[in-house]
Amino acid sequence: MKSRDTLVRLKRFQAEEKRRRVVQLNTMIAEFTRMSNDLEREITHEEQRANISDPSHFAYPTYARAARSRRDNIVASLNELKGQLEEAEAHFKEASDELAKAQSQEARDRGAERMVDVVAERRQAETHAFRRGA
Repeated sequence: MKSRDTLVRLKRFQAEEKRRRVVQLNTMIAEFTRMSNDLEREITHEEQRANISDPSHFAYPTYARAARSRRDNIVASLNELKGQLEEAEAHFKEASDELAKAQSQEARDRGAERMVDVVAERRQAETHAFRRGA
């Protein structure tokens, strides 16, 4: 029975780790999205200030060019994180299903143990009653 309890604790720990990973990825995605939006606003502001919005123009602002490059890198990382999030969510679902399975097995085992105890108590009571009657 202890091995079943240990298995349930292990599955619970694994599921919690997977859940934390999903939360962490969601937080990172939100932060990267915010950073990307901030950079987009800065790029737009710099382009309006210089009155040049064509990155290939010779007088395009250096800061806007650098910010655009940084934003593109963040967007690429963001897309990669979204892929990792899908994978992490699948692993979390899998771990949650395994935990539920282990918990139901533990519940069945406990129910079976209780049934054995009840049967043993009845037999003992019947034996005791039979000895009294004899």
